[in-house]
Amino acid sequence: MIELLRKRRSIRRFKDTPIEQGKTDILKEAALRSPTSKNLHSWDFIFIDDKETIGKLANARNQSSAFLKEAPLCLAVLGCEEVNDTWIEDASIAAIIVQLTALSIGLGSCWIQIRNRMYSEKISSDEYVRSILGIPDNYRVVCLLAIGYPGEQKEPVPFESLRWDKIHINKW
Repeated sequence: MIELLRKRRSIRRFKDTPIEQGKTDILKEAALRSPTSKNLHSWDFIFIDDKETIGKLANARNQSSAFLKEAPLCLAVLGCEEVNDTWIEDASIAAIIVQLTALSIGLGSCWIQIRNRMYSEKISSDEYVRSILGIPDNYRVVCLLAIGYPGEQKEPVPFESLRWDKIHINKW
């Protein structure tokens, strides 16, 4: 696991190569195996491989999400507020589990924050994505994940560059 964490980087450029069904199936399984508070499964997932739909979703955060257009796969990670008060945490954990699984099978990914972000002055990114994907009102979109074969190479963050000042032992 530490080797995956050392290699993980946000990938925003993707090759124009479809993802094999077997790999997509692995990502689905990883999402469903992710931990969830009280085993209540407050998350849901929408796997999107339709280029037209991905193109629309790429506008969810304007320039911040434009790179999504290049990805052959987008995963919308949702949480249901009515199921459990830990819906944000459950969905976030599932998203990183999928990202690490993607890396383990040769894919790159990037998290696109949707929750608490705006599509326009009057429309939230959550509302925009829910309208495109037909998501029920009681669900919230935590993030979109852009997933595909990396079209860029990024070096791991050097060990010496880690923020060791953020580690505290026994007290602040």
